[in-house]
Amino acid sequence: MTETRKNPLAANFNAISLLRFAFPSMIMMLFMGLYTIVDTVFVARFVDTYALSSINIVCPVINLIVGLGTMLAIGGSAVVAKKMGNGDEKEARSNFTLIVAAGAVMGLLITAAGLLFLDEIIRGLGASEVLFPYCRDYLAIQLYFATFNMMQVLYQNLFVTAGKPTLGLTLAVLAGIANIVFDYIFIVLLRMGIRGAAIGTGIGYLIPTIIGTIFFLTRRSGLYFCRPGMDAYVLLKSCSNGVSEMVSQCSAAVTTFLFNITMMELSGEDGVAAITVIIYSQFLLTTLYIGFSMGTAPVISYNYGSGNAEQLKKTVRICFRFIAGISIFVFLFSLLGGENIAKIFAENNRNVFALTKSGFSIFSFSFLFSGFNIFSSALFTALSNGRASAAISFLRTFGLIVFFLLVLPRILGVTGVWLAVPAAEMLTLAVTVRFTYCI
Repeated sequence: MTETRKNPLAANFNAISLLRFAFPSMIMMLFMGLYTIVDTVFVARFVDTYALSSINIVCPVINLIVGLGTMLAIGGSAVVAKKMGNGDEKEARSNFTLIVAAGAVMGLLITAAGLLFLDEIIRGLGASEVLFPYCRDYLAIQLYFATFNMMQVLYQNLFVTAGKPTLGLTLAVLAGIANIVFDYIFIVLLRMGIRGAAIGTGIGYLIPTIIGTIFFLTRRSGLYFCRPGMDAYVLLKSCSNGVSEMVSQCSAAVTTFLFNITMMELSGEDGVAAITVIIYSQFLLTTLYIGFSMGTAPVISYNYGSGNAEQLKKTVRICFRFIAGISIFVFLFSLLGGENIAKIFAENNRNVFALTKSGFSIFSFSFLFSGFNIFSSALFTALSNGRASAAISFLRTFGLIVFFLLVLPRILGVTGVWLAVPAAEMLTLAVTVRFTYCI
């Protein structure tokens, strides 16, 4: 039996087996979403609304770190999985090692540059004098953990490529639990405020980074660390393949900034707190789409690389059917559960609660369209079509959303803010449909 046939990505997947394969990645992303959002829950309930607003003010920097890591991870995974599909295991391992090393170096550079220009970055993001000390405490600690944030993003994607999605799930669960426990200790018991939230999140980054490094050193899968060859083309290809994911995160940084200043103008600091709740809730609810796309992308890349067109088409059809079903579920959950979500964050602030509840009643419609756009972007990345993937990501996360965010609030006020994302996702879907018909 050849090495290729032993590879889990070479299985003849049907709907059930594909969902089973992608399920760990979905749960993993859900837990990653939970431990991302848990900071805001603890801060909202046990610190104050200034601290909650401050997390969203510095969020663009976190978006940049995650974006760079995801770009390398998704794009690199496509490169490595394709070479595995071609049977070139040795080169796949060399490329894998180079990609991980590049991520570690990138994280260290971000830490150094971020701490050097910390005050300038925070002021540039629009922090007021009241919010400045909160932002500084939170962002400085996050920057110290930037390399670990980068590495955990890389590993969580590459575990799937290595055929070990369950390991990624296990580590994500452990990281999420650790974040919750340490948030409780640092924020509630030790009363460390927003600094405690940042430290708890950082400890969550450490768990998959340390265990992942040990795993890839022990050669327990087809992918493991070796002496890498310095191949600039591999890094360039990984970045170009994953550029859509980078576009998504950078776009999120810009749109978060625009959301903040728009809501500050329309509803003051309560408005910033309300949009913080919506943005973080959106991230949590879209983790199912992201996790499914992450879990199935290596299968698509493998079949693309091996030339198995029949299995490739079958896999893509199954994926779109699943996305349709989960989109309806997420939409209904958001629409019907929006009030309860608002209570979790803003039960003690009537104005923030009312703004958030109203926002969910409109914003929820975006989930009917976003799943198709997210998966299609990942699909084109897996097929090494970075341009189509980037176009979809650009439209849904930046181009159209910025347009609507600049126009609609001037006409409809706060309602226009809540409509910006659903309108952008709906129009992007039209472009997505056009691209997928050309496959």
